[in-house]
Amino acid sequence: MSQNHATSAAGESHGSYGSYITGFVLAVILTVASFAVVLSKALSFWSTLVVIGVLAAIQMVVHMVFFLHMNGSSKQRWILMTFLVTAFSVFTIVVLSLFVLWDTQMHMMSR
Repeated sequence: MSQNHATSAAGESHGSYGSYITGFVLAVILTVASFAVVLSKALSFWSTLVVIGVLAAIQMVVHMVFFLHMNGSSKQRWILMTFLVTAFSVFTIVVLSLFVLWDTQMHMMSR
Protein backbone atom coordinates (compact mmCIF):
# COMPACT_ATOMS: atom_id res chain seq x y z
CA MET A 1 0.00 0.00 0.00
CA SER A 2 2.78 2.48 0.73
CA GLN A 3 4.41 4.02 -2.31
CA ASN A 4 7.97 4.99 -2.86
CA HIS A 5 8.48 8.75 -3.28
CA ALA A 6 10.24 8.21 -6.60
CA THR A 7 7.42 6.23 -8.25
CA SER A 8 3.80 6.98 -9.00
CA ALA A 9 0.81 4.64 -8.78
CA ALA A 10 1.41 3.65 -12.41
CA GLY A 11 5.00 2.73 -11.60
CA GLU A 12 6.52 5.64 -13.53
CA SER A 13 9.73 7.09 -12.22
CA HIS A 14 9.62 10.66 -10.98
CA GLY A 15 13.35 11.09 -10.67
CA SER A 16 15.84 10.73 -7.91
CA TYR A 17 17.73 13.26 -5.87
CA GLY A 18 20.73 12.72 -8.13
CA SER A 19 18.79 13.54 -11.28
CA TYR A 20 17.29 16.65 -9.67
CA ILE A 21 20.73 17.83 -8.58
CA THR A 22 22.15 17.12 -12.04
CA GLY A 23 19.32 19.10 -13.65
CA PHE A 24 19.76 21.96 -11.20
CA VAL A 25 23.53 22.14 -11.80
CA LEU A 26 23.04 22.08 -15.58
CA ALA A 27 20.38 24.81 -15.34
CA VAL A 28 22.68 26.99 -13.22
CA ILE A 29 25.60 26.45 -15.62
CA LEU A 30 23.45 27.40 -18.62
CA THR A 31 22.11 30.48 -16.83
CA VAL A 32 25.60 31.63 -15.84
CA ALA A 33 26.78 31.02 -19.41
CA SER A 34 23.95 33.19 -20.73
CA PHE A 35 24.83 36.02 -18.35
CA ALA A 36 28.52 35.67 -19.22
CA VAL A 37 27.82 35.96 -22.94
CA VAL A 38 25.79 39.13 -22.46
CA LEU A 39 28.02 40.79 -19.86
CA SER A 40 31.29 40.07 -21.69
CA LYS A 41 30.10 41.91 -24.82
CA ALA A 42 32.62 39.82 -26.78
CA LEU A 43 30.13 38.99 -29.55
CA SER A 44 28.13 41.15 -31.90
CA PHE A 45 24.46 41.82 -31.19
CA TRP A 46 23.15 39.16 -33.58
CA SER A 47 25.73 36.57 -32.49
CA THR A 48 24.73 37.20 -28.89
CA LEU A 49 21.07 36.66 -29.78
CA VAL A 50 21.87 33.37 -31.50
CA VAL A 51 23.98 32.12 -28.59
CA ILE A 52 21.30 33.13 -26.06
CA GLY A 53 18.65 31.38 -28.17
CA VAL A 54 20.70 28.17 -28.36
CA LEU A 55 21.40 28.23 -24.61
CA ALA A 56 17.69 28.83 -23.93
CA ALA A 57 16.72 25.86 -26.12
CA ILE A 58 19.23 23.64 -24.34
CA GLN A 59 17.94 24.81 -20.98
CA MET A 60 14.36 24.00 -22.03
CA VAL A 61 15.45 20.45 -22.86
CA VAL A 62 17.24 20.17 -19.51
CA HIS A 63 14.08 21.26 -17.68
CA MET A 64 11.86 18.90 -19.66
CA VAL A 65 14.13 15.90 -19.12
CA PHE A 66 15.26 16.39 -15.52
CA PHE A 67 12.28 18.17 -13.95
CA LEU A 68 9.26 17.30 -16.09
CA HIS A 69 10.58 13.77 -16.78
CA MET A 70 9.64 13.85 -20.44
CA ASN A 71 11.21 11.19 -22.61
CA GLY A 72 10.45 9.19 -25.73
CA SER A 73 8.91 6.19 -23.99
CA SER A 74 5.69 4.81 -25.38
CA LYS A 75 3.73 5.90 -22.29
CA GLN A 76 4.80 9.51 -22.71
CA ARG A 77 4.67 9.71 -26.49
CA TRP A 78 1.31 11.52 -26.52
CA ILE A 79 2.48 14.00 -23.91
CA LEU A 80 5.60 14.69 -25.95
CA MET A 81 3.63 15.07 -29.18
CA THR A 82 1.16 17.42 -27.49
CA PHE A 83 4.03 19.52 -26.18
CA LEU A 84 5.67 19.66 -29.62
CA VAL A 85 2.42 20.72 -31.33
CA THR A 86 1.89 23.40 -28.69
CA ALA A 87 5.47 24.66 -29.02
CA PHE A 88 5.13 24.74 -32.82
CA SER A 89 1.84 26.63 -32.57
CA VAL A 90 3.27 29.23 -30.18
CA PHE A 91 6.38 29.60 -32.34
CA THR A 92 4.25 30.07 -35.47
CA ILE A 93 2.00 32.64 -33.80
CA VAL A 94 4.97 34.64 -32.50
CA VAL A 95 6.85 34.55 -35.81
CA LEU A 96 3.78 35.49 -37.87
CA SER A 97 2.88 38.28 -35.42
CA LEU A 98 6.39 39.70 -35.71
CA PHE A 99 6.16 39.47 -39.50
CA VAL A 100 2.84 41.33 -39.55
CA LEU A 101 4.25 44.05 -37.27
CA TRP A 102 7.40 44.37 -39.38
CA ASP A 103 5.40 44.47 -42.63
CA THR A 104 3.01 47.08 -41.26
CA GLN A 105 5.88 49.21 -40.02
CA MET A 106 7.60 48.99 -43.41
CA HIS A 107 4.45 50.09 -45.23
CA MET A 108 3.78 52.91 -42.79
CA MET A 109 7.33 54.22 -43.11
CA SER A 110 7.09 54.38 -46.91
CA ARG A 111 4.38 57.06 -46.80
